[in-house]
Amino acid sequence: MIAHIKGKIAEKFNNSVIVDVHGVGYEVALTSLDFEDTNLDEERKFYTYHKISETSEDLYGFSTLAAKKIFELLISVNGVGPKAGMAILSLAAPEEVRNAIANADVAFVSKAAGVGKKSAERVIVDLRDKVGVPSHYGATEIIGAKAAEEHDEALDALMALGFPLKEATEALANVDKSLPTEQRVKEALKR
Repeated sequence: MIAHIKGKIAEKFNNSVIVDVHGVGYEVALTSLDFEDTNLDEERKFYTYHKISETSEDLYGFSTLAAKKIFELLISVNGVGPKAGMAILSLAAPEEVRNAIANADVAFVSKAAGVGKKSAERVIVDLRDKVGVPSHYGATEIIGAKAAEEHDEALDALMALGFPLKEATEALANVDKSLPTEQRVKEALKR
């Protein structure tokens, strides 16, 4: 299993990049947001999901561990494959996607390319209890592709320590977001 890849971006095409790691090029499929945020010749690290089938081996890359965990939850839903999972994560920042699922926002999820209303409803039913509490309530808006992605390093840190996404978000729910990342993690671990 390839957990992450770190290297220089050698090529970009069709929401995929080739990451050169010491002379070996790995093709990694990215969400639209990660693809637009990636530049040629820069050093990048992507958390990866390695899918092996009879006919191919595919790598799906994510700039955050939280995005990878949400992707893994999405593809665990019956009828949602990697392409649909990437389409859903391409709608907005991973936290916004998680929040939309937690809020049962079927309209938001169904806006993803190749995801119909029934699939979106299945995603909500299967994952609502697995993604943790909503960070805010109300309908989720699709963020423009150029919009900055809000990233919660404390959430990534808790998941790196072995917390599932739901427990990590619940542990951080009542911790002051203005605290430094290290302090937020310590407060969450106390709860």
